[in-house]
Amino acid sequence: MFKTADGESIFVIDAHIHLWDARPENQRNIHGAQFINCFHDYQKALSPEEYIWPADKFQNYGPETLYEDLFVQGYADMAICQPTYLTDFYKDGFNTTEQNAQLKEMYPDRIVLNGAFDPRDGEAGLEYLEALVDTHGIIGVKLYTAEWRGDSKGYKLSDPWAQRYLEKAQALGIKNIHVHKGPTILPLNRDAFDVADIDDAATSFPALNFIVDHVGLPRLDDFCWIAVQEPNVYGGLAVASAFVSARPRYFAEIMAELLFWVGEDRLLFGSDYGIWQPKWIIEKFMAFELPEDLRAETGVDLTPAVKKKILGENAAKLYGIDIEAQSAKLQAN
Repeated sequence: MFKTADGESIFVIDAHIHLWDARPENQRNIHGAQFINCFHDYQKALSPEEYIWPADKFQNYGPETLYEDLFVQGYADMAICQPTYLTDFYKDGFNTTEQNAQLKEMYPDRIVLNGAFDPRDGEAGLEYLEALVDTHGIIGVKLYTAEWRGDSKGYKLSDPWAQRYLEKAQALGIKNIHVHKGPTILPLNRDAFDVADIDDAATSFPALNFIVDHVGLPRLDDFCWIAVQEPNVYGGLAVASAFVSARPRYFAEIMAELLFWVGEDRLLFGSDYGIWQPKWIIEKFMAFELPEDLRAETGVDLTPAVKKKILGENAAKLYGIDIEAQSAKLQAN
């Protein structure tokens, strides 16, 4: 929980974290090394120097380190663990629901466990999705449309099989569909992360919430033009939030556009841990102010009340978290 200078407590939900295993012994091929090295390059490019990890720690930091960085040092009260399977690159997967479920078992009051699906898995994948709900009670999934499967280097949410999976998800009570639509990661294809298919999916499934992680960067304009007309489209700020330190003017421009088009009620904080740590992002975010010229041009502002929504209240609404009750529960433990 973050405490403001005047003593106000802000409940923080980090809506985009991972617990991955990218050790060399788990890498299936050169692509596993390429992927984690690209992630590490992002950390080195945008993190303050004191938060940059050595490669071996970055490859596999473990649940105890995660807990310390998020919930002891990092102000987070809860976090949503988002899986990324990448089984073509990693023998046991990079970050599967089953691996993340162990984290949920260790810290049940802190972790929201999300699942995943891939429409290229056909009927077997539909059965797996149902099993995830039966076993773990998930109400959210994370989709990685650029993930490789054999000869396929991605899919679109407008594909017929993807539509079947979204129908199945809705029938199972899964309501939050997180989709990676952000910067590419070597060796994945940039175009497979294009945001255009969000438009079709959001229109076709108005009862589902589509959280576009990384707000479409580097396609921010495309994302904003879609989100402004689709009330069930949200922006996940992971990656975008990391620019608050290294590129503050760029971060200000991103936030001004998002607040103007999408609004303060549909933006969710995410650190993208373990690429970046929430401690420094939240501290700099809470101290950040939009420049006067952007406030004047857009008519929006990043006020304390807006920051409070972004840091936790908006995610709490999507996941049915009673902040007052959860705060009391965490303090009691």
